[in-house]
Amino acid sequence: MISIIMLVGFFALMTGIGIWGMGRTKTLGDFFLGGRTMGPWISAIAYGTSYFSAVLFIGFAGKQGWLFGLNALWIALGNSLIGAMGAWLVLAKRTRRMTQNLDTMTMPEFLQERYGAKHLKPLAAAIIFFFLLPYSASVFKGLGHLFEAVFHISYDIALLLMIGFTGIYLVLGGYFAIAMTDLIQGAVMFIGAIAMVIVVYARSGGFVATLNQISQNYHAHIPPAAQPSVFTILSVVFMTSFGPWALPQMVQKFYAIKDELMIKRATVVTTVFSAVIGFSAYLVGSSAHVFFTPDKLPKTASGAINFDSIVPILLTQLLPELLLAVILLLVLSASMSTLSSLVLVSSSSVAIDLYPGRVEAGSGKDKSIAMMRFISALFVIVSYFISRYQFDVIVTLMSLSWGAVAGSFGAAFIYGLFWKGATKVGAYAGLFSGLITEIFFFYLLGPAQSPLAASLAMLVPFAVVPLVSLFTPKTDKILLDRAYKGL
Repeated sequence: MISIIMLVGFFALMTGIGIWGMGRTKTLGDFFLGGRTMGPWISAIAYGTSYFSAVLFIGFAGKQGWLFGLNALWIALGNSLIGAMGAWLVLAKRTRRMTQNLDTMTMPEFLQERYGAKHLKPLAAAIIFFFLLPYSASVFKGLGHLFEAVFHISYDIALLLMIGFTGIYLVLGGYFAIAMTDLIQGAVMFIGAIAMVIVVYARSGGFVATLNQISQNYHAHIPPAAQPSVFTILSVVFMTSFGPWALPQMVQKFYAIKDELMIKRATVVTTVFSAVIGFSAYLVGSSAHVFFTPDKLPKTASGAINFDSIVPILLTQLLPELLLAVILLLVLSASMSTLSSLVLVSSSSVAIDLYPGRVEAGSGKDKSIAMMRFISALFVIVSYFISRYQFDVIVTLMSLSWGAVAGSFGAAFIYGLFWKGATKVGAYAGLFSGLITEIFFFYLLGPAQSPLAASLAMLVPFAVVPLVSLFTPKTDKILLDRAYKGL
């Protein structure tokens, strides 16, 4: 009952924020970037909540916590120091300044204007559409199954509830609503994550005692031959920490911050938030070695370990009803914030990057807001059908998504920010080499080695872009002077 009351209140609050955001949304820049007026706290929490979703709390923490043991904490450390603090320190100022200089709002627009490549924008937009939309649908699917288990309602109804409420506040309020809901959801995540660790570790004898028990049991539960190598651990840390540097839904947060002077404060807030969320998730995931033995782990119908069920079962058994309700809101908050950012960026690939007639020739009326709302609503509906009917090709695209997007954009985006010598042909070469590397190694190594495939897809273009740029025509000096003005 407590869970239902809190859930109803949560959804009512999200709807109210969507209506509030609608009143503040007048232009396309308002809808997509909040008019570039976001303060440090809102921008920082929006980055953190977009970083972590139900995938972390439900699946990733359980799987890596069991397979890696306490080594999973290296992932949390990398995410907070590299994925959060490093990204803000290295990318935020230049990204905000250059996107203003070039008058761009999206990753595809930035790549086109920085390199003077008219075909780069639709190509980048297509990659976003094909890989981020299925990824957002996979998060909807995970939430639907979670609500099916907790509230004992059908998966279809749970899915409709998730998609309906996400669509309401996203379509009505745009980035204003997303940023404000992220702030509230971030507070829920922060408090819930800390409480989750305190209760779980208290039930097993205290923090230090539990860590010692995890270390001892891990070596008993996981044979030496099955324990991950240093190389495997590093590939997961690299993928999850450097990947966000090139993901459009993450980089968008740098565009929207109000003032460059706020970046230092936002960096501190993001780092602390990411550290708390990441370490909490993996500390709980690795504690499975205290509460489970290999023969007691949840299994799928085929007899394989059901990693997605480890953390939910653990929390259901250990947490009191009130705290369990808070944790449910934590998972919901993490997922809805990630989903809204994914849908907004995916819909922008059509409404902004591929929609040619934003302004009516006769009246001069800007049709962008209406189109953006329409496409966002359409993408939410499409996400429902993808989540409801898991076509094989869609499942494959979900598995490829992180490496394909980060590999395609990473080198072209970062070299474009810092090196005037990066050329148009080099950017094309970087995009194609990253995408091809991801697809090739994904199929060669198999889904189990997807972190390694993604890491290679991110690294290869960093060698390809400068190599090709050295032997291809340089970018027009006037364009470069405009892009790097003030830097």
